[in-house]
Amino acid sequence: MSDTITITGNIATPPERRVTPAGVVITSFRVASSQRRYDRNSGGWIDGETNWYTVSTFRALAEHAYESFHKGERVIATGKLRLREWDNGTKKGFTAEIDADAVGHDLLWGTSRFRKDEANQPPADPAETDALQSADPGAAAWTPPGSSSPVTEWDTAEAGADDPVAVDAPF
Repeated sequence: MSDTITITGNIATPPERRVTPAGVVITSFRVASSQRRYDRNSGGWIDGETNWYTVSTFRALAEHAYESFHKGERVIATGKLRLREWDNGTKKGFTAEIDADAVGHDLLWGTSRFRKDEANQPPADPAETDALQSADPGAAAWTPPGSSSPVTEWDTAEAGADDPVAVDAPF
């Protein structure tokens, strides 16, 4: 199963950062997600069942998640859902894992301060970009995190099924 899902919930474990032998950074943490509903009988809000998810982030998103998130904080995560069966010899079960495409603080519950990762951003000033490109066409190329292909122009047309590559910009 590989469906896209968006959840909100509280981080239940400290984010854990690790690096694969290939050098890929991964940060993962558990999220407890409870849906609330209004109960007419009691006249108040009640919590429903709690669902538990393991959220995994990769590369630059993993670095940012590790620096930004802490146990107990309310977050929103979206990504690909995978249900995995497990068996430890005495028990069997399923675990829900999300390979996150995006994560962030849930601003309904608090405030957050955003700080750009300047090392992974294209030049902010269009004049600076034009000047760099006229001096050296390859100098203004920006390589998105997790990609080996530099981007020198932004294609604003929609990516179609026949397009060989669709670029996701981090802003």
